[in-house]
Formats: sequence, structure tokens, C-alpha cells
Amino acid sequence: MRRAICNETFGEMPLREALTLASTHGYRGWEVAPFMLAGNIDAFDASQRVEYRRTVESAGLEIIGLHWLLAKTEGFHLTTPDVQTRARTSDYLSRLAVLCRELGGDLMVLGSPQQRNFPSEQGEASAMENAAQTLRDVIPALEKSNVRIAVEPLGRPEGNFLNTADKAVELIDRVGHPNIQLHLDVKAMSDEGPSIDSIIRRHGDRVVHFHANDPNLLGPGMGEVEFPPIISALKEINYQGWVSVEVFRYDPGVETILAESARCLQEAGMED
Repeated sequence: MRRAICNETFGEMPLREALTLASTHGYRGWEVAPFMLAGNIDAFDASQRVEYRRTVESAGLEIIGLHWLLAKTEGFHLTTPDVQTRARTSDYLSRLAVLCRELGGDLMVLGSPQQRNFPSEQGEASAMENAAQTLRDVIPALEKSNVRIAVEPLGRPEGNFLNTADKAVELIDRVGHPNIQLHLDVKAMSDEGPSIDSIIRRHGDRVVHFHANDPNLLGPGMGEVEFPPIISALKEINYQGWVSVEVFRYDPGVETILAESARCLQEAGMED
């Protein structure tokens, strides 16, 4: 396991400064929210992609891939009955797969709750099949770019679709392709009911990416969640991917978030 950080944590900080700070605190992976690159990813051209990747790698970090795939976009939705909207969504996710590969990544975390929640009159069965078909249409681009989508279950405060790891696995199985796998997030699992470590163990053969955070929207060790059982469970399933710190509150300051999160993960048994 290696420690990573999400790029939106640094806000408007210049990229090189942010990378230096992350590296100083022992982070080796860099997870990219596309909206931090450009308002329109098609406008982030080939030369910019090369330069961004070169800058990250020269700082000693590796670009994992993308997350917040549909955040701050318009006209996209995963579960809608509208066929044209879903087709636009599949096309956009396919273009993100190209972006991911050109940046040097191989993973895209699919959360973005506002672009997947469904109205009560639609029903979960319809939403599930629509989401599956949207993802099936992305598979050719994933195969060509050698990129995986990691489906992210999110807790009930985020919405009504894929609120548990079990439901995410149901969608993954419905798609039925090795490039569609599972992402787990501590904040989200805290809402499920069963212990976080038991959820990790139950789905250990599916997990390809992991977010470390707390229900208080801060990083690991900055809230009530105990991380030693979580790291122990990840070791037990022989998880060898990234543990990426994702926060949603920035008021403690970037350096505090980086330092406290790193300290917590180390003390929980994750090697630097």
C-alpha cells in the first residue's frame, strides 16, 4: 500500500508548490479531479497533459488517475431514463479515459452523486440497469486506454443510488467486465452499519482503490474513526493499491491535513 492525496486539497496553490508539500509529507500518489485542470477537459490539450504529467513525476509522485469524474459538469447523468443524456455521459467518460491514460493514470473513481441519484418514481431497478448500460458503452474506451473504472458507493447523506458496497458490487456484476471494479471510502462505509473492516474483508477480491477520510469530512485521524482495524483489514485482503486521502473540509489548513492524515495512517500500521 502507498499513500496518496487528492489534488483539490490544495485549492489554488501552484502545482509545483503543492507537489513539494505532498512529497515532504510522504505522499507518493496524486489523484486528479478533472475540474482542477480545466473547466472543459477537451480544452486541456495534449501539450498541457504532457507538461502536467512531467511536473508531477519530476516531483517524485505518480498520477493514479481521476476522481470526481462528473463534478462541475452539465448535461451528464448515469441513471437517467433519457437515452441521449446517458449517451453523452458514456462519451464523456470515454474521453476521460483518454485523459487519464495520457496523464499516466490507469484508474477513474466513479462517485459524483448528483449525476447518478434518481427520482423515487423511477425506481432503483431502472436506475441500476441504466447505469449498467452507460458503463457498458464506456468499455471499449477503457480497454483501448487500459483504464479501469472503480465504482464508488456513497452514504445516504449523498443520495439514493449505490449506498452500500453490496449495491456497488451488484452494478459491477451487472456490467460484468474486469475494467469495472470497486472503490471503497471510509466516510461512506461509516454510514452502512456493519463495521468498516468487515466490509473491506467481504469485498476484498473487488477493491482496486481506497479513500481514507472521516465522516466529519476531514482526513484520517482527524475524527472519531479508528484506523488500525481498517489498515489491518486491508493487509488481510492483501490490498496493494493506493490509500488516497480525500477531504471535504479545508479549514484546518493544507499542512495540518497532510501531516495529521500521514501520522494517523503510519500509526495505524501503514508503512511510509
